[in-house]
Amino acid sequence: MIEAVGIAIFALTGALVAARKGMDPFGFVLLATVTGVGGGTIRDLLLGRPVFWVLVPADVLICATVALGAWALAYFRPGVLEELGGRKLLIWADAAGLSLFAVIGARKGLDAGVPVLSAVALGAMTATFGGIMRDVLAGDRPMVLWTRDFYVTAASGGAAMTVLLEGLGLPGPVVMAGGLTTGFGLRAGSLLFGWSFPRLPGDLTD
Repeated sequence: MIEAVGIAIFALTGALVAARKGMDPFGFVLLATVTGVGGGTIRDLLLGRPVFWVLVPADVLICATVALGAWALAYFRPGVLEELGGRKLLIWADAAGLSLFAVIGARKGLDAGVPVLSAVALGAMTATFGGIMRDVLAGDRPMVLWTRDFYVTAASGGAAMTVLLEGLGLPGPVVMAGGLTTGFGLRAGSLLFGWSFPRLPGDLTD
């Protein structure tokens, strides 16, 4: 159930990008699906497990439903997505999906018996690779490459907190809450307060 929520949130970000690009319904479905299941696909392939959405097509159905709902809204109510927040909605939905998938990916890594550092890496990959594919397919600069912005850092932080709390033997809801709070908190702090690492000496990027 929790993973389905994460898939729906990330699928929404893909649909929002498709709306901004003026794509047709198939473009909406493509971007929503790639974003919703992309990171989990990489995770399962690295773990040598059957890819989750191949076994449970309902996950793809979630992505398609979100995509077509967003397309219908954009078609019959032009401008409504911008009224609801436009790019800001995209960024905050992405932050929510990022933090949730970081926790899910890390816990699935631990369940598969991988070392803790590998579980953190799997959490970060699960959280970021769907968004990277979305932005590349849409012709945008991936959020992960924004100058000094906490993105992979936020995902890694959420995954690391998940692994730490899991290692301490805390209950599942506490582990989930701690990982989500850490990941989303780091991303929100970067967006709202400009949290970032210092520039490299002589860095001339924008």
